[in-house]
Amino acid sequence: MAKEKIVLAYSGGLDTSVILKWLKETYDAEIIAFTADIGQKEELDGLEEKALATGASKVYIDDLRDEFASDFIYPMFQSGALYEGQYLLGTSIARPLIAKRMVDIAIAEGATAIAHGATGKGNDQVRFELGVAALAPNIKVIAPWRLEEFRNQFPGRAEMIAYAEANDIPVQA
Repeated sequence: MAKEKIVLAYSGGLDTSVILKWLKETYDAEIIAFTADIGQKEELDGLEEKALATGASKVYIDDLRDEFASDFIYPMFQSGALYEGQYLLGTSIARPLIAKRMVDIAIAEGATAIAHGATGKGNDQVRFELGVAALAPNIKVIAPWRLEEFRNQFPGRAEMIAYAEANDIPVQA
C-alpha cells in the first residue's frame, strides 16, 4: 500500500522544518514541500536542498508573483482593503493563493492532506483552511500547532531547536 502524501506549506524556517520531519514520522507519510515565490528572493536560496535533506520527497517552489500581483494585490488596492482600517494586508492576502496552489499540487500528486505551520493564535490558519475547504473539501488539513501531541512535544522554541539538532535539520535559531 502506498504511503499517505501530505503537501506542506514550507518556508524553511524552524517551525516548518521541524513540522516536515514531525509529519513524516508521526503519519509515516510522504511529505511534499511547497513554497510560493511571491517575491521574497533570498529566502528561497537553498530551500529545495534543505527540504529534501529534512525528508521531503519532492519540493515545489512556484513563481506566483504575476498571479499574486494581478489577482490579489491589484484588486486589494482597487478596493482600498486595509486591515483594521490601518494596514495594507501584505502577507495575509497571499494565503488564499498559497492554499489554491497547494490544492492543485495535492490533486496532481494524489495527496490526501495539506499541512501548514500557522499557529492556533492567528488568522493565517483560517485563511489556509477556508481556501482548502472551499476548493477541495475532501482534502484533510493538518495543523500541528492545534494538535495536543505536537504542542506537548514542542512547548517552546528550545525543544524545537533541540529536535532540529538531534535530527540534523539545519536551522538558524
